[in-house]
Amino acid sequence: MAKTLRLHFGTPSGTDWTLSVRYPKETITLAEATAAANAIIGAGVFLKNPNSFQGADIVDRTVTEIE
Repeated sequence: MAKTLRLHFGTPSGTDWTLSVRYPKETITLAEATAAANAIIGAGVFLKNPNSFQGADIVDRTVTEIE
């Protein structure tokens, strides 16, 4: 299974912006995700300039290679 953490942000222009991160730890909490999102907002390293954290989720999927 492949898991991806998605952090959802708002931007000053009113659009939604999502950052996807592969391989999150199994026991991630909302408090940890919020802290990470706030650090991203504070760093100001993205052109979209997220300014609000709207939530987080984990996408869990199964990948089967064709042989």
